[in-house]
Amino acid sequence: MPLMKSWVDSANSADCPFPLNNLPYGVFATAETEPHCGVAIGDQILDVTAAEDTGLIDLTDTPLFDVPFWNALMEEGPAVWAALRDRLTSLLAEGSDERAAVEPLLVPMADAELLMPFAVSEYTDFYAGKNHAFNVGSIFRGPENALPPNWLHIPIGYNGRASSVVVSGTEVRRPWGQLKGPNDPTPRFAPCARFDIELEMGAIVGTPSDGPITVQEADDHIFGYVLLNDWSARDIQAWEYQPLGPFQAKATATTISPWIVTKAALEPFRTDTPAREVELLPHLKDCGPMLYDIDLEVTLQPEGGTATTISRTNYREMYYSAAQQLAHHTTAGSPMNAGDLLGSGTISGPTKDSRGSLLEISWSGKEPIDLPGGTTRSFIEDNDTLTLKGVAKGDGYTIGFGDCIGKVIPALADPYARD
Repeated sequence: MPLMKSWVDSANSADCPFPLNNLPYGVFATAETEPHCGVAIGDQILDVTAAEDTGLIDLTDTPLFDVPFWNALMEEGPAVWAALRDRLTSLLAEGSDERAAVEPLLVPMADAELLMPFAVSEYTDFYAGKNHAFNVGSIFRGPENALPPNWLHIPIGYNGRASSVVVSGTEVRRPWGQLKGPNDPTPRFAPCARFDIELEMGAIVGTPSDGPITVQEADDHIFGYVLLNDWSARDIQAWEYQPLGPFQAKATATTISPWIVTKAALEPFRTDTPAREVELLPHLKDCGPMLYDIDLEVTLQPEGGTATTISRTNYREMYYSAAQQLAHHTTAGSPMNAGDLLGSGTISGPTKDSRGSLLEISWSGKEPIDLPGGTTRSFIEDNDTLTLKGVAKGDGYTIGFGDCIGKVIPALADPYARD
């Protein structure tokens, strides 16, 4: 599919992340307006809440955009999702006869604050990238025991904290936790010293379910995707994770990008999952291209320093697709809700410069990375800013998500101090 032209001129550049082909969904506020639902087009935001108020968008008997999140639309299902996309395309396409009515509803993106785009119902994070799992397993158990016996058969995951999912730009405070090194006689309570990122994609469930669903049904239930940074306190994790896995090490924050890129916008970029060493059970088998060709990168910027790209990879490196993860999530009968968020797991490629976490890039601190100015990093230091970027490149256009940014600020001097 080539570039679709819009009367919003800034949307027609090949490098613009928000062309008419994209139309991602977000929530914004300005100095003059309360939080509204909006759609990114070029360097502008179409105020969808205002468009519904004026009757330009009229999809259902009850309002969908009178609250500052997109969950109400999700709950309407794929037919209404498609109807909205068709209507937005009609309003914003080159030659639209409704330009005069729409133009006053555009807000410059530079004047807007971007907020959480949806209310997160529940959050599950997976461990479904093979390169990442092999690297981490090799660090701690050696390459001969890197992958646990179940890894090639099911997408492993854990239930995380929906309450600590935050939007890009939110500062992340270094956590305290219980730490114990291999030679320490007893644990101690202290700030995390090995704070890390995980480069992931987040899939958003749109259609609720109650009971097992197939991989194809799961794909149909997915509303859209965001970039996701699963902040990880590696030293807290090392002490707590056996035998039940991550807990407080993953509870500090999970940062997502501000725009939901719909599954419809990503259709031209579908690609297959990798070849498999063992055959999956029938309920998890691939049923078509379920991954996407999305270029990803991570930059690290010390305070006052230069942003340096420390990783480049692609979403197609995943071993299990979001549809397989969602299908597996439902096998025991767990109901899924509109607004459930599924983290893909860390997306690492096969080379050092394509690893999606500092744990892998620095090989647990044994191989620090060099930054401009003669500084190095094994893990994140205070006041470092980490930025995740993602784009899919089409025929003369780009599909972007908006940057996923987080600055790590120092730990509290005493987390239990009371006034």
